[in-house]
Amino acid sequence: MYTTINESGQLNNYPTEPEMYYAAYPNQEQQSRYALQGAIATLFVTAIILIGCGVS
Repeated sequence: MYTTINESGQLNNYPTEPEMYYAAYPNQEQQSRYALQGAIATLFVTAIILIGCGVS
């Protein structure tokens, strides 16, 4: 950990930064899985909204 001291005696601690890397583009299987998850989430939110409207 990198530490500095300013004029008033306060310490500033700086963490070590992780090495950066580029994300890999998802393959066809991952893309279809993301689409399925999005569809399920949309149905779930729609159902919650409709149930909320029906109860009120």
